[in-house]
Amino acid sequence: MPSPDDQTSHRIRDKTKDGSEQAGELRSAFRALHGPPSSQRPLSFGFAPLLERIASYWWVELLIGVLWMVIAVVVLKFNHASVTTVGILTGLMFLLFAAEDFLLAFLDHGARWLWAIFGMLMTAAGIVALIHPRNTFAAFADILGFVFLVIGIQWMIQAFAERAINSLWWLALISGILMTGLAFWVSGQFYLTRAFTLLVFAGVWAMTNGIIAIVRAFAIREFGQRLRRPFAP
Repeated sequence: MPSPDDQTSHRIRDKTKDGSEQAGELRSAFRALHGPPSSQRPLSFGFAPLLERIASYWWVELLIGVLWMVIAVVVLKFNHASVTTVGILTGLMFLLFAAEDFLLAFLDHGARWLWAIFGMLMTAAGIVALIHPRNTFAAFADILGFVFLVIGIQWMIQAFAERAINSLWWLALISGILMTGLAFWVSGQFYLTRAFTLLVFAGVWAMTNGIIAIVRAFAIREFGQRLRRPFAP
């Protein structure tokens, strides 16, 4: 009759084996999506039904990409609708930051009240931006140099932070340096130039998000098709 210690050892080995099998299943899913055709093997892992269900909603990502492209076209028209659109996008951005702050308040018990205060401030700013989008655009254009400076510094810090895992980290570094230079250039320009620069930046940003979302949608669709069809051994 096995001793309690032997039973405990068997349970630990079983749990370790189960964890290794799940990790292998995830690696197989990743290879099925990103690997070459010769490396694709039959998908027998337990995550396949869940991944197939998620991939069936690839059209949602496609609609999001099309929406971003429509927003880019509206912004790049450089009219009153462009100004209103940028103000609305700013309000939605503030509300997204507010949601992240409230989530951090729920997770971080030590600094809960601090995150909650930030969340309430971001919520108030988002609501005001949605109510007065044109005034929001004007205020955003006034501080555009500072905003670009913050973005440039963030990109440079992120580049060095990802240096060990991202072979293209230098692209983010160059982008951060260029954004920092653009920040100093914009700060010395008149309001109309800053407003025009803000519209161009917002339009290009929206178009980039649209292209990325559309490409991602078709990648998800292809992944779902790989899950449904049999693979050659």
